[in-house]
Amino acid sequence: MKILKKLSKFALVTTFISSQVFAAEVASKVVASDDIEWGYLNPLRGALSPGAADLWGDRTTATATGMLVRFNKGFESPPHIHNITYRGIVIDGLLHNDDPKAEKMWMPTGSFWTQPAGEDHTTAANGETNLIYLEIDSGPYLVKPSTEKFDNGERPLNLHQNNIVWLTNSDLHDIKAKGVLTTYVWGSTAKMGGSMIKLPAGFKGSLTTKANEFRAVVISGAINYSSKDLTVPQLLKAGSYLESEGRFTHKLENDSSRDAIIYIRTDARYQVN
Repeated sequence: MKILKKLSKFALVTTFISSQVFAAEVASKVVASDDIEWGYLNPLRGALSPGAADLWGDRTTATATGMLVRFNKGFESPPHIHNITYRGIVIDGLLHNDDPKAEKMWMPTGSFWTQPAGEDHTTAANGETNLIYLEIDSGPYLVKPSTEKFDNGERPLNLHQNNIVWLTNSDLHDIKAKGVLTTYVWGSTAKMGGSMIKLPAGFKGSLTTKANEFRAVVISGAINYSSKDLTVPQLLKAGSYLESEGRFTHKLENDSSRDAIIYIRTDARYQVN
């Protein structure tokens, strides 16, 4: 009996320690743009292919993924299709994505487009440096010839940055901080969706979320970022990434002279104070 009591006490202590360790586990992740490891969107083509880097997920497997893709000036793909639908947001440069016969409409930083699976199109870049954030809801991400085109019922969208409508508040999220703007990008308020927030110069505040999935990418400008999981604040420039799970507070500061825009993918409302 004494041995059993000792074992029982040991089990209780072990359980307590384990629960404490679990509670202390990091619930967030931050990747600064300078620390991103680059590969190629099509490794078989090497340097002839756009550069690519997964920020989350794995574009080669059957999972949702968010990645950065960069293009050289003058790049233009041959007509092609993809096996899955993707969304793109321009971070830097000038991008065109449309039917092979369409005139070029160059989309600058902050512009957004969707490319339906199976639809024939070309992608071109015309900035000195060209960088986009590309997101898929399932993979793998494949490039296929135009001869395999099909109509999946979706229609493409090309939303130039000049046509984006920014709101002081919305039913989508709770924006309480003065000067912060938000815009709806895709999805719905019921499940998963994407939005962008614009933090004005001089902003200092926080974004609080209780989401099972919260992912954010800096689209333009830069923010000083801190949280309970960081011992030292980090400067997150365009292309940087952060994520969190559960209830979490992200502290954001824009001490520059220009707006900072952040794209957010989440399954729950968030609050900006």
